[in-house]
Amino acid sequence: MIPGVAPKPATPLVASVPQPRHMFVLGAGFVGRYVSERLLAQGWQVSGTCTSAAKKRELEMLGMNTYVFDATEKRNLQQATHLLISIPPVPGFGDPLLNLNEDLKGMLSHGNLEWLCYLSSTSVYGDCGGALVDEDHTVNPKSESAKLRHKAEKGWLSLIDDLNLSAFVFRLGGIYGPGRSALDTLAKSKSLSQRQKLRESKQYTARIHVSDIYQAILASMSMRCARKIFNVVDDDPAPRAEVFAFARSLIEMRYPDLITESPDVNSTESDFQERIVPAEKRVSNARLKKELGVKLLHPTYRSGLQCILDSWQAESQLSDRNR
Repeated sequence: MIPGVAPKPATPLVASVPQPRHMFVLGAGFVGRYVSERLLAQGWQVSGTCTSAAKKRELEMLGMNTYVFDATEKRNLQQATHLLISIPPVPGFGDPLLNLNEDLKGMLSHGNLEWLCYLSSTSVYGDCGGALVDEDHTVNPKSESAKLRHKAEKGWLSLIDDLNLSAFVFRLGGIYGPGRSALDTLAKSKSLSQRQKLRESKQYTARIHVSDIYQAILASMSMRCARKIFNVVDDDPAPRAEVFAFARSLIEMRYPDLITESPDVNSTESDFQERIVPAEKRVSNARLKKELGVKLLHPTYRSGLQCILDSWQAESQLSDRNR
């Protein structure tokens, strides 16, 4: 210190303010809504798109900033740190955002984006003759929807090829969960669609509970990597008829009067038979477990359906208490 000269006040250290976590969900449908509700509960800011004004109001009641989907909209994505893409390709057209928003890459590169995940489907593998397939297996989509899925996978990965962010493609099995399961179909005495009926001939059906999709999403957020594809499926690719038989047995044990009639899960109509696209395969989830460290909450449909049935009883008891 120099005599007679007052010392300069110390410059305060300014702590860096952490970037607030903001998830943008393109397509807040069954999976998107499930993820959004849980992130909101953890203190995230969550925005997203939906398909109608009615759904917009419903999602806004949960605390989401919601927009009716517009592929040319640019402003809404720029504040997001995380982007979940859960919009299926449009038949005959493809991914609407990739195809309609010409400045999408520039928008993402000048925003706050750190993480991106595209939800695809195991249908991109096509028919593998019942073989066990992992993420390195040759992709050979046969149906139009599967071809569009694969094209969208490549489109999103190519779009962010030189951007500094983590990017993932999740190839999902058939998605089920509360409100969307064999139990719900039986309880509502709901007839199966023709597409569902045609799947009954398959020996193997990959599936995944929505809670395990959420687990995989959370796990991927802590993994810093350039590009990665993961199969997100459970351990048991059981045929649909087996799943419906188990679901029926669960309902009959606990709610014997609930089912008034049973959908014919083994029937098909001959005029649809020629539209079946063979797609037999067993999908491996080894990478999901090893690299993301995901321990499945529901490794088989039995656990998943039992959990859904238990939630019915819990909801019924809560309803009775509130009367």
